[in-house]
Amino acid sequence: MSLEKKIRNFLQGPRKGETFELKNGLVSQYRGERKDAIQRVIQAMTVGKDVSALFPDVLKNIATYDLEQKKLVYLYLMNYAKTHPELCILAVNTFVQDTEDPNPLIRALAIRTMGCIRVAKMVDYMEIPLSRTLKDDNPYVRKTAAICVAKLFDLNSEMCIEFGFLSELSKLIKDPNPMVVANALNALFEIKDMNTNPDLEIIEVNKGMVSNLLMCLNECTEWGRITILTTLNDYKAETSNEANHIIERIIPQLQHVNPSVVLSSIKAIINQLDSISVTAQRSSILKKLSAPLVSLVSSSIPEAQYVGLKNIRIILEKYPQILSKELRVFFIKYSDPLYLKLEKLEIMVRLANDSNSTLLLGELKEYAMEFESSLVAKAIRSIGTVAIKLTGCVIKSVNLICSLIDQRGGDLIINESIIVLTNILRRYPGKNDLITLIVPIISNHTSELSKNEALSGYIWLLGEYPKYFSQLKQNLSDLIDGFLDYESLLQLNILTTIVKINLSIENQTYSNYLQKVLEMATKDCENADVRDKAYIYWRLLSSSSKESQKKIVLSKLPPIKTTIASFNPVVLEALVKELSTLASVYHKPSFTFIDPNLYSPLSSDQVTTRRSKSSNKDENIEDLTNLAKQEIINNSKNENLLDFDDDEVKPDNSSSNGSASLLDELNDLFSAPSMPSQAQPTQPVQSSTNDILDLFKTSAPQSSQQNQNLTQGIDNLNIDNTSSSSSNQNKLNNDLLDLF
Repeated sequence: MSLEKKIRNFLQGPRKGETFELKNGLVSQYRGERKDAIQRVIQAMTVGKDVSALFPDVLKNIATYDLEQKKLVYLYLMNYAKTHPELCILAVNTFVQDTEDPNPLIRALAIRTMGCIRVAKMVDYMEIPLSRTLKDDNPYVRKTAAICVAKLFDLNSEMCIEFGFLSELSKLIKDPNPMVVANALNALFEIKDMNTNPDLEIIEVNKGMVSNLLMCLNECTEWGRITILTTLNDYKAETSNEANHIIERIIPQLQHVNPSVVLSSIKAIINQLDSISVTAQRSSILKKLSAPLVSLVSSSIPEAQYVGLKNIRIILEKYPQILSKELRVFFIKYSDPLYLKLEKLEIMVRLANDSNSTLLLGELKEYAMEFESSLVAKAIRSIGTVAIKLTGCVIKSVNLICSLIDQRGGDLIINESIIVLTNILRRYPGKNDLITLIVPIISNHTSELSKNEALSGYIWLLGEYPKYFSQLKQNLSDLIDGFLDYESLLQLNILTTIVKINLSIENQTYSNYLQKVLEMATKDCENADVRDKAYIYWRLLSSSSKESQKKIVLSKLPPIKTTIASFNPVVLEALVKELSTLASVYHKPSFTFIDPNLYSPLSSDQVTTRRSKSSNKDENIEDLTNLAKQEIINNSKNENLLDFDDDEVKPDNSSSNGSASLLDELNDLFSAPSMPSQAQPTQPVQSSTNDILDLFKTSAPQSSQQNQNLTQGIDNLNIDNTSSSSSNQNKLNNDLLDLF
């Protein structure tokens, strides 16, 4: 029964896979089946399956009048062109013919696909089609060809310049169609980023171009408007009237629904503000920017709000009064993510003034009672920032912090509050009302200080106002006992504080403390900075007079003015010019995180090397043949076509002869053949139904037949091992042999 089952399975033939079905569908004589097969190939490609083996069969379907089928084939070619660069050349004639098609959609589709096929050899065939489509009567074809010029420049910049494509692209800026103008500008800016030749001028924004762009601005799509507004940002008006004219044409774009258009418009307007000499006009224009900036924060998308807040922060530093009456807009909502809450706090402290300080402090107190530790710490620091910025609400801020310590307490609240209170005393030094209010609070919570910044502030207060601490000796004794356990920064602060106390208060106890600290710092401390500073103090105290010591050590530093982070003026100017870009989110100029070398085109030497490698590919026939053999061997390992049964049958190792019985031959047939090893890539492999039938013959002619089958398998390359010979497959074999 087992033999009968094997014979029945053998007569049914090998199992067919999905690749075999798709291959048969692609070469079907019925148009509907071919289209259905192409759709299934694209579906498999979309979900991530590797269908590159079907490239020759898909390529045969490129010549069709069905627009949908042509789009699918072009999509497949764009995806797998790099894996079959030689076969892509077979589609050139179809591309060229499609660029002359009466249908503008087909003409645009053809030139776009040629530009998307990133194969060096395709460049040689793009001259005539691209020249024709750049001058096409249909604007849709022209705007598609404009983008293709940038792609060609990326592949071969010398050819792009030699055939005058850059000149043709520059002419399209004066095109009557706004979309063509926008795409031409996009292509020119892409080429400008890729250009490495300093002598080549890609685009020059002049007065005539600006007039044309302003006329096209209201007729473009939102992305076209962004491109035009970005171009206008590179132009500086020569007179105040010209700047006013440009701003008046841009102001309607501030009401656009797309936040990127709004930000690009604001950037273009700010760029022209410096050309306006009248202060009243500048103030009037800035007032018009208030509502658009508020609209950026009103978005329902948190990510869009975050980008808007980052840009607003840059604009506020350039023009602080632009949103002075819009504080409520930036109040935190309970549903806001944490990164939005923190960024809103940064904006709110910048909008603080005497008129809204009471409202702002009340709001910050609510945030300090939240459960998110980052928000609580930021809120407490914001209260201190308001106190440092506005002199009139210092006492109110200090009382607010004291109430937070009493109501909530905890390590986080106490440490952040001590940091803030220390900064307030540094901002307003010598004020007795503040000192008598703040020092007792700090004295009561010294044991709860854990942050280095809070400890550093507390140590500084001991040296700056020692007479206000009732337990000064105990405090110093605790610091000295743990001197070697502190970090180097705190050790430096302790050293300075004890020297200052010793100079301001003459007491033997403090002198003993000083002697002990200097000995520990010079003998037991491992940090070189601490040792050097201790030696300096020791030499200073032992060699100079008392007055000189006080002048050097007790000299007053200027008070801090603000704790609000600000940009360097040069960086600020760079960021204002890069609003609505990634640089505005990072708060770093683009050149600090973008490598310009990544966008440089291939040099002439690199193009020559690439072409030489492509030509050498034809010479390495032997290497390609070996790779093909290895691929056939690997396919045979993955799928054994002769294994029709799950039952394991041991092979018969007895030698076959002419008088062998049919049963012995069948046993040999259904036994799994031994696979060749990696070290023997030339061992023959059985790969077709004809090979199976040949197994019933004697072993003598079997070897020669297998060698013949191997040669046929190498020629077929990616043809499915399970498919039978047909006229279409023979034609494909001849095409592939011609490539070798």
